[in-house]
Amino acid sequence: MANETILIADDDPVIRTLLTKVVERNGFRAVTAPDGKEAVRLARSRHFDLILLDIMMNGNDDGFDVIRNLRATGNHIPIIVLSGRTDDFDTLYGLDIGADDYIPKPFNPVILGAKIKALIRRSQKTSEAVRDTITAGPFCYRDATLEFFKNGNLIPLSAKETVMMKLFISNLGRVFTKEQLYELVWGETVVDENVIMVYISHLRSKLEDHPRTPKYLKTIRGLGYKFSVDE
Repeated sequence: MANETILIADDDPVIRTLLTKVVERNGFRAVTAPDGKEAVRLARSRHFDLILLDIMMNGNDDGFDVIRNLRATGNHIPIIVLSGRTDDFDTLYGLDIGADDYIPKPFNPVILGAKIKALIRRSQKTSEAVRDTITAGPFCYRDATLEFFKNGNLIPLSAKETVMMKLFISNLGRVFTKEQLYELVWGETVVDENVIMVYISHLRSKLEDHPRTPKYLKTIRGLGYKFSVDE
C-alpha cells in the first residue's frame, strides 16, 4: 500500500485530530471534513481509498445521509462508521445502507489501523477483479474465469468460442476478416471458411435473441465480422 488517501468526516475537531494521527501513523494521507455536506462534496470531487465517518454530526447531513448519498450515486468507496451510538439498530442500519464496518467510540487506535488496512486491501483486490472484467451492453466477459455473460446469465462457450468472443468484446466495432479470425483464434494462416461460418453460427445461437437477424455479431459483406452493442 502506498499513497492511499483517507477522508475523515467528524464534527469534533479533537476526534479529527486523533483520527488523522492514526491514519498517518499507518502510512496513509488524511483529508478532513467537519460535516456530512462537506464529506459528500469532497468524495464526489476527488478520489479517496476509504472514509472514516461519524454518524452524529452538526448540520443537515448526518453520517447515514452521507452513506445513502454516496451509494445512491454509485460511489462504492469503503466506509468505516465510527460512532458513540452503539445500539444494535444503528449498527445494523449503517451496514444495511452500505457501510463496510462499524466501530464504536471510544476506539482502539491499533485495531482501527488494522481494520483500515484490511478494508483497503480487500477493496483493491476487488478493483483488480473489476479491471479484469470487460462489459459491453448486456454482455460481460471475466478474464480470470474465462466466463461470458448476457444480462447476468452465464453463456456456455467452448474454448475456441471463448477466445473468439474475448477478441470481439475487446475490439468493439472492429471488423475482423476471416483470415484474421483464423490466425488469431486457431493460430493458422490457411483459412477454413466453413469452420469460421460454423463457429459464427454457434455464437449467434447463444448470443442473439434472433440469430437469423443478428443484432450484435454481424456479417460485414465482403469484409468479415464485427461485434457491436450500440446499434
